[in-house]
Amino acid sequence: PGVEHCINSDGFFDLEEQPKRVCVMGTGYIGVEIAGVLNALGSDVVLCTRSNLLLRTFDEMIRAELRDAMEKSGVRVEEHAAPDKIIKDEGTGELTVHTSSGEVFGPFDCVLLAIGRDVETGGLDLDKAGVEVEESGHVVIDDLHCTSAEGVYAVGDCVRRVDLTPVAIAAGRLLVDRLFGGKASAKMDYDLIPTVVFSHPPIATCGITERDAKKKYGEDEITVFQSTWWNLSQSMWKGVAPADKPKSKAKIVCAGREQRVVGLHIIGEGADEMMQGFGVAMKLGATKADFDSCVAIHPTAAEEIVTMAPWWHRSVVGNEPATGGAGGGRPAAL
Repeated sequence: PGVEHCINSDGFFDLEEQPKRVCVMGTGYIGVEIAGVLNALGSDVVLCTRSNLLLRTFDEMIRAELRDAMEKSGVRVEEHAAPDKIIKDEGTGELTVHTSSGEVFGPFDCVLLAIGRDVETGGLDLDKAGVEVEESGHVVIDDLHCTSAEGVYAVGDCVRRVDLTPVAIAAGRLLVDRLFGGKASAKMDYDLIPTVVFSHPPIATCGITERDAKKKYGEDEITVFQSTWWNLSQSMWKGVAPADKPKSKAKIVCAGREQRVVGLHIIGEGADEMMQGFGVAMKLGATKADFDSCVAIHPTAAEEIVTMAPWWHRSVVGNEPATGGAGGGRPAAL
Protein backbone atom coordinates (compact mmCIF):
# COMPACT_ATOMS: atom_id res chain seq x y z
CA PRO A 1 0.00 0.00 0.00
CA GLY A 2 1.18 3.48 -0.86
CA VAL A 3 3.50 2.51 -3.70
CA GLU A 4 1.78 5.14 -5.83
CA HIS A 5 3.37 7.80 -3.63
CA CYS A 6 6.90 6.54 -4.38
CA ILE A 7 9.29 6.92 -7.29
CA ASN A 8 11.83 4.52 -8.78
CA SER A 9 15.15 5.19 -10.49
CA ASP A 10 13.32 6.52 -13.56
CA GLY A 11 11.44 8.98 -11.39
CA PHE A 12 14.72 10.12 -9.86
CA PHE A 13 15.76 11.57 -13.23
CA ASP A 14 12.37 13.26 -13.57
CA LEU A 15 12.73 15.22 -10.32
CA GLU A 16 12.56 18.97 -10.94
CA GLU A 17 13.50 19.93 -7.39
CA GLN A 18 15.92 18.36 -4.95
CA PRO A 19 14.01 16.71 -2.10
CA LYS A 20 15.31 17.75 1.31
CA ARG A 21 14.34 14.52 3.10
CA VAL A 22 14.59 11.23 1.27
CA CYS A 23 14.07 7.59 2.11
CA VAL A 24 15.74 5.09 -0.23
CA MET A 25 14.37 1.56 0.05
CA GLY A 26 16.83 -1.05 -1.21
CA THR A 27 20.60 -1.38 -1.02
CA GLY A 28 21.68 -2.78 -4.38
CA TYR A 29 23.62 -0.85 -7.03
CA ILE A 30 20.84 1.70 -7.62
CA GLY A 31 19.94 2.22 -3.97
CA VAL A 32 23.44 2.96 -2.69
CA GLU A 33 24.36 5.06 -5.73
CA ILE A 34 21.30 7.32 -5.52
CA ALA A 35 21.56 7.58 -1.73
CA GLY A 36 25.16 8.70 -2.13
CA VAL A 37 24.31 11.30 -4.78
CA LEU A 38 21.47 12.84 -2.77
CA ASN A 39 23.53 12.88 0.42
CA ALA A 40 26.42 14.59 -1.39
CA LEU A 41 23.99 17.22 -2.66
CA GLY A 42 22.84 17.96 0.88
CA SER A 43 19.63 15.96 1.27
CA ASP A 44 18.91 14.15 4.53
CA VAL A 45 18.95 10.50 3.47
CA VAL A 46 17.68 7.40 5.21
CA LEU A 47 18.73 4.14 3.53
CA CYS A 48 16.61 1.12 4.47
CA THR A 49 17.93 -2.41 4.12
CA ARG A 50 16.14 -5.71 4.74
CA SER A 51 19.33 -7.14 6.31
CA ASN A 52 22.12 -5.46 8.26
CA LEU A 53 24.59 -4.80 5.43
CA LEU A 54 24.50 -3.24 1.98
CA LEU A 55 25.06 -4.85 -1.46
CA ARG A 56 23.97 -8.36 -0.52
CA THR A 57 26.07 -10.29 -3.08
CA PHE A 58 29.35 -8.43 -2.52
CA ASP A 59 32.33 -9.38 -0.38
CA GLU A 60 31.86 -8.84 3.35
CA MET A 61 34.79 -6.40 3.49
CA ILE A 62 33.17 -4.22 0.82
CA ARG A 63 29.76 -4.32 2.45
CA ALA A 64 31.02 -3.38 5.90
CA GLU A 65 33.35 -0.63 4.67
CA LEU A 66 30.66 0.94 2.46
CA ARG A 67 28.22 1.11 5.32
CA ASP A 68 30.83 2.67 7.60
CA ALA A 69 31.77 5.24 4.96
CA MET A 70 28.18 6.16 4.14
CA GLU A 71 27.23 6.58 7.77
CA LYS A 72 30.27 8.76 8.40
CA SER A 73 29.19 10.93 5.45
CA GLY A 74 25.75 11.45 6.98
CA VAL A 75 23.54 8.72 5.50
CA ARG A 76 21.38 7.03 8.13
CA VAL A 77 21.15 3.27 7.58
CA GLU A 78 18.15 1.46 9.02
CA GLU A 79 18.54 -2.31 9.37
CA HIS A 80 15.86 -4.97 8.91
CA ALA A 81 13.50 -2.34 7.57
CA ALA A 82 11.29 -4.12 5.04
CA PRO A 83 8.54 -1.73 3.89
CA ASP A 84 4.93 -2.56 4.74
CA LYS A 85 3.17 0.63 3.66
CA ILE A 86 3.82 4.25 2.78
CA ILE A 87 1.33 6.82 4.04
CA LYS A 88 0.94 10.31 2.59
CA ASP A 89 -0.32 13.27 4.62
CA GLU A 90 -2.74 14.87 2.18
CA GLY A 91 -2.38 18.21 3.92
CA THR A 92 1.40 18.54 3.85
CA GLY A 93 2.32 15.96 1.21
CA GLU A 94 4.80 14.41 3.65
CA LEU A 95 5.41 10.66 3.48
CA THR A 96 5.99 8.19 6.30
CA VAL A 97 7.37 4.70 5.87
CA HIS A 98 5.91 1.90 7.99
CA THR A 99 7.95 -1.32 8.16
CA SER A 100 6.82 -4.92 8.64
CA SER A 101 8.37 -4.84 12.14
CA GLY A 102 6.19 -1.90 13.16
CA GLU A 103 8.79 0.88 12.93
CA VAL A 104 7.85 4.23 11.41
CA PHE A 105 10.33 6.48 9.61
CA GLY A 106 9.79 9.99 8.34
CA PRO A 107 8.47 12.39 7.45
CA PHE A 108 10.01 12.47 3.96
CA ASP A 109 9.56 14.60 0.88
CA CYS A 110 10.40 11.63 -1.35
CA VAL A 111 10.50 7.84 -1.04
CA LEU A 112 12.51 6.07 -3.71
CA LEU A 113 12.07 2.33 -4.29
CA ALA A 114 15.20 0.54 -5.46
CA ILE A 115 14.18 -3.02 -4.60
CA GLY A 116 14.75 -4.57 -8.02
CA ARG A 117 12.72 -5.05 -11.18
CA ASP A 118 10.85 -8.00 -12.64
CA VAL A 119 11.45 -9.26 -16.16
CA GLU A 120 8.76 -7.81 -18.41
CA THR A 121 8.36 -10.30 -21.26
CA GLY A 122 4.73 -11.24 -20.61
CA GLY A 123 3.30 -9.03 -23.33
CA LEU A 124 5.53 -10.34 -26.11
CA ASP A 125 3.58 -13.61 -26.68
CA LEU A 126 6.89 -15.44 -26.95
CA ASP A 127 5.17 -18.80 -26.62
CA LYS A 128 3.43 -18.22 -29.96
CA ALA A 129 6.89 -17.92 -31.55
CA GLY A 130 8.06 -21.11 -29.88
CA VAL A 131 10.37 -19.31 -27.44
CA GLU A 132 10.62 -21.11 -24.10
CA VAL A 133 10.24 -18.83 -21.09
CA GLU A 134 10.70 -19.56 -17.39
CA GLU A 135 7.89 -18.91 -14.93
CA SER A 136 9.77 -15.78 -13.84
CA GLY A 137 9.64 -14.40 -17.39
CA HIS A 138 13.30 -15.05 -18.19
CA VAL A 139 13.97 -16.35 -21.68
CA VAL A 140 15.67 -19.77 -21.78
CA ILE A 141 18.92 -19.73 -23.79
CA ASP A 142 21.97 -21.92 -24.38
CA ASP A 143 25.64 -20.89 -24.18
CA LEU A 144 25.37 -19.21 -27.59
CA HIS A 145 22.29 -17.18 -26.58
CA CYS A 146 20.06 -19.25 -28.87
CA THR A 147 16.46 -19.61 -27.71
CA SER A 148 14.25 -22.64 -28.35
CA ALA A 149 13.02 -21.01 -31.58
CA GLU A 150 15.34 -21.21 -34.55
CA GLY A 151 16.76 -17.85 -35.56
CA VAL A 152 15.64 -16.14 -32.32
CA TYR A 153 18.28 -14.98 -29.84
CA ALA A 154 18.15 -13.22 -26.48
CA VAL A 155 20.65 -11.15 -24.46
CA GLY A 156 20.48 -8.75 -21.53
CA ASP A 157 18.26 -8.65 -18.47
CA CYS A 158 15.61 -10.90 -20.04
CA VAL A 159 17.94 -13.91 -19.67
CA ARG A 160 19.07 -15.36 -16.36
CA ARG A 161 22.73 -14.39 -16.48
CA VAL A 162 24.28 -11.14 -15.16
CA ASP A 163 22.00 -8.08 -15.03
CA LEU A 164 24.45 -5.34 -15.97
CA THR A 165 24.29 -2.96 -18.94
CA PRO A 166 27.92 -3.53 -20.05
CA VAL A 167 27.31 -7.29 -19.93
CA ALA A 168 24.29 -6.97 -22.21
CA ILE A 169 26.30 -4.80 -24.60
CA ALA A 170 29.19 -7.28 -24.66
CA ALA A 171 26.86 -10.24 -25.18
CA GLY A 172 25.10 -8.43 -28.02
CA ARG A 173 28.36 -7.54 -29.75
CA LEU A 174 29.67 -11.10 -29.49
CA LEU A 175 26.41 -12.46 -30.85
CA VAL A 176 26.62 -10.10 -33.83
CA ASP A 177 30.26 -11.09 -34.37
CA ARG A 178 29.25 -14.74 -34.49
CA LEU A 179 26.20 -14.29 -36.70
CA PHE A 180 27.50 -11.66 -39.12
CA GLY A 181 31.22 -11.15 -38.47
CA GLY A 182 32.56 -14.54 -39.35
CA LYS A 183 33.65 -15.33 -35.79
CA ALA A 184 32.08 -18.74 -35.31
CA SER A 185 33.55 -19.24 -31.82
CA ALA A 186 32.50 -15.85 -30.41
CA LYS A 187 30.38 -16.17 -27.29
CA MET A 188 29.93 -14.41 -23.97
CA ASP A 189 32.03 -15.64 -21.04
CA TYR A 190 30.21 -14.90 -17.79
CA ASP A 191 33.19 -15.73 -15.59
CA LEU A 192 35.35 -12.99 -14.02
CA ILE A 193 33.24 -9.98 -15.02
CA PRO A 194 34.64 -6.70 -13.64
CA THR A 195 32.01 -4.32 -12.33
CA VAL A 196 31.83 -0.97 -10.56
CA VAL A 197 29.32 0.53 -8.14
CA PHE A 198 29.40 4.33 -8.33
CA SER A 199 28.71 4.69 -4.65
CA HIS A 200 30.37 7.16 -2.29
CA PRO A 201 33.11 5.88 -2.13
CA PRO A 202 33.19 3.90 -5.40
CA ILE A 203 33.55 0.12 -5.45
CA ALA A 204 35.19 -2.14 -8.02
CA THR A 205 35.11 -5.91 -7.99
CA CYS A 206 36.00 -8.82 -10.26
CA GLY A 207 35.51 -12.50 -9.59
CA ILE A 208 34.05 -14.15 -6.51
CA THR A 209 33.88 -13.22 -2.85
CA GLU A 210 36.01 -14.78 -0.14
CA ARG A 211 33.00 -16.68 1.17
CA ASP A 212 32.06 -18.05 -2.26
CA ALA A 213 35.68 -18.97 -2.99
CA LYS A 214 35.85 -21.09 0.17
CA LYS A 215 32.62 -22.84 -0.83
CA LYS A 216 33.86 -23.48 -4.37
CA TYR A 217 37.46 -24.52 -3.74
CA GLY A 218 37.50 -25.46 -0.05
CA GLU A 219 38.68 -23.29 2.82
CA ASP A 220 42.16 -24.84 2.88
CA GLU A 221 42.69 -23.87 -0.77
CA ILE A 222 42.05 -20.15 -0.28
CA THR A 223 44.62 -17.48 0.56
CA VAL A 224 43.52 -13.90 1.19
CA PHE A 225 45.62 -10.73 0.99
CA GLN A 226 44.23 -7.44 2.21
CA SER A 227 45.36 -3.82 2.45
CA THR A 228 44.05 -0.57 3.91
CA TRP A 229 45.44 2.81 2.93
CA TRP A 230 44.74 6.52 2.76
CA ASN A 231 44.93 8.14 -0.67
CA LEU A 232 47.40 10.97 -1.16
CA SER A 233 44.55 13.43 -1.61
CA GLN A 234 43.70 12.94 2.09
CA SER A 235 47.18 12.28 3.48
CA MET A 236 47.95 15.93 4.25
CA TRP A 237 44.64 16.78 5.89
CA LYS A 238 45.37 18.63 9.10
CA GLY A 239 43.29 18.43 12.23
CA VAL A 240 41.68 15.15 11.17
CA ALA A 241 42.50 11.94 12.98
CA PRO A 242 43.64 9.09 10.70
CA ALA A 243 40.63 7.01 11.70
CA ASP A 244 38.32 9.80 10.49
CA LYS A 245 39.94 10.17 7.06
CA PRO A 246 38.31 8.46 4.07
CA LYS A 247 40.23 5.22 3.57
CA SER A 248 40.54 2.68 0.81
CA LYS A 249 40.63 -1.09 1.11
CA ALA A 250 41.48 -3.95 -1.23
CA LYS A 251 41.28 -7.71 -0.96
CA ILE A 252 42.85 -10.32 -3.23
CA VAL A 253 41.31 -13.80 -3.04
CA CYS A 254 43.56 -16.58 -4.37
CA ALA A 255 42.83 -20.25 -4.99
CA GLY A 256 45.13 -23.27 -5.03
CA ARG A 257 48.84 -23.77 -4.49
CA GLU A 258 49.59 -21.54 -7.48
CA GLN A 259 47.46 -18.77 -5.88
CA ARG A 260 45.44 -17.94 -8.98
CA VAL A 261 43.55 -14.70 -8.39
CA VAL A 262 39.84 -15.57 -8.37
CA GLY A 263 38.56 -12.43 -6.66
CA LEU A 264 39.65 -8.80 -6.43
CA HIS A 265 37.62 -6.34 -4.37
CA ILE A 266 38.43 -2.63 -3.99
CA ILE A 267 36.62 0.24 -2.28
CA GLY A 268 37.83 3.82 -2.17
CA GLU A 269 38.89 6.76 -4.27
CA GLY A 270 39.95 5.66 -7.76
CA ALA A 271 38.64 2.11 -7.44
CA ASP A 272 36.41 2.58 -10.49
CA GLU A 273 39.34 3.56 -12.72
CA MET A 274 41.84 0.90 -11.66
CA MET A 275 39.84 -2.32 -12.11
CA GLN A 276 39.71 -2.62 -15.91
CA GLY A 277 43.35 -3.62 -16.34
CA PHE A 278 43.29 -6.04 -13.44
CA GLY A 279 40.17 -7.58 -14.97
CA VAL A 280 42.14 -8.35 -18.14
CA ALA A 281 44.91 -9.93 -16.06
CA MET A 282 42.44 -12.11 -14.20
CA LYS A 283 40.81 -13.25 -17.45
CA LEU A 284 44.27 -14.39 -18.54
CA GLY A 285 44.66 -16.46 -15.36
CA ALA A 286 46.91 -14.15 -13.36
CA THR A 287 48.37 -15.42 -10.10
CA LYS A 288 49.44 -13.50 -7.01
CA ALA A 289 53.05 -13.97 -8.21
CA ASP A 290 52.10 -12.26 -11.50
CA PHE A 291 50.71 -9.31 -9.55
CA ASP A 292 53.88 -9.22 -7.44
CA SER A 293 56.12 -9.23 -10.53
CA CYS A 294 54.57 -6.04 -11.90
CA VAL A 295 56.48 -2.87 -11.01
CA ALA A 296 54.30 -0.52 -8.99
CA ILE A 297 53.45 2.90 -10.43
CA HIS A 298 54.20 5.32 -7.60
CA PRO A 299 52.46 7.23 -6.19
CA THR A 300 49.09 5.73 -7.14
CA ALA A 301 46.32 3.84 -5.40
CA ALA A 302 46.68 1.00 -7.91
CA GLU A 303 50.17 0.20 -6.63
CA GLU A 304 48.54 -1.19 -3.50
CA ILE A 305 47.28 -4.15 -5.53
CA VAL A 306 50.77 -5.20 -6.67
CA THR A 307 52.63 -4.50 -3.40
CA MET A 308 50.78 -6.72 -0.94
CA ALA A 309 53.64 -8.72 0.58
CA PRO A 310 53.31 -12.41 -0.39
CA TRP A 311 54.27 -13.60 3.12
CA TRP A 312 51.61 -11.49 4.86
CA HIS A 313 48.26 -13.14 4.29
CA ARG A 314 45.25 -14.56 6.08
CA SER A 315 46.54 -18.14 6.07
CA VAL A 316 49.47 -17.23 8.37
CA VAL A 317 48.33 -18.37 11.81
CA GLY A 318 47.84 -15.45 14.15
CA ASN A 319 48.32 -12.80 11.45
CA GLU A 320 45.55 -10.60 10.20
CA PRO A 321 46.08 -8.44 7.09
CA ALA A 322 47.99 -5.30 8.06
CA THR A 323 47.22 -1.77 7.07
CA GLY A 324 49.48 -0.28 4.45
CA GLY A 325 50.56 3.16 3.40
CA ALA A 326 52.36 3.63 0.11
CA GLY A 327 52.92 -0.13 -0.11
CA GLY A 328 49.81 -1.96 1.05
CA GLY A 329 49.60 -5.14 3.03
CA ARG A 330 52.94 -4.76 4.81
CA PRO A 331 53.33 -5.05 8.56
CA ALA A 332 53.84 -1.65 10.16
CA ALA A 333 57.37 -2.60 11.24
CA LEU A 334 58.61 -3.23 7.70
